[in-house]
Amino acid sequence: MANEQDTKHQETESPEAAQQPTDGEDQPGQGQEAGESVAELRQQLEEARTKAEENWNQFLRARAELENVRRRAERDVEQAHKYAIEKLATELLSVKDSLEMGVQAANEPGADVAKLREGSELTLKMMNQLMERFSIKPMNPQGEKFDPELHEAMAAQESAEHDPNTVIHVVQKGYVLHDRLLRPAMVIVAKPGNGSGGGIDEQA
Repeated sequence: MANEQDTKHQETESPEAAQQPTDGEDQPGQGQEAGESVAELRQQLEEARTKAEENWNQFLRARAELENVRRRAERDVEQAHKYAIEKLATELLSVKDSLEMGVQAANEPGADVAKLREGSELTLKMMNQLMERFSIKPMNPQGEKFDPELHEAMAAQESAEHDPNTVIHVVQKGYVLHDRLLRPAMVIVAKPGNGSGGGIDEQA
């Protein structure tokens, strides 16, 4: 009797219960969704690879360009150092030509001293104009207070007419290029007479 009842109970189960999937079985549509997800991931991976390759190529090009810029800069600096005085050298040629003509004229028999002096003055004028164009300025500190930054004292000489540490004689002019000292002026400075003490004031 019990077996007959079990058989009847199984026969009366609803169709919905019979159609429910067991554990581990995929419902219809789940396999399709999984396939679409995998395809989408593969597409995203391919796009990422393509983008990475593009970025890498851009990096290589940028690095190559940077290297070219560095080499050009080094070459420009080298050329600038090598030919920095090209313009000055070109200007000096005319001064040299004038000096050579003066020496040649002085070696001729019966050379005219007046003409030689005139030629020398012309050459000096050319030289002064050249130096002025290149902002090379002379320093003639005659009568100025001794400045150890710009002057070099060759000697100290007693003088009752000048204040101590005053430049009373310029042995050799100094020169500056813009604001940079090229050569200090060689000078003789005044010092107090005997019994007054003193000398060159190192703090001047």
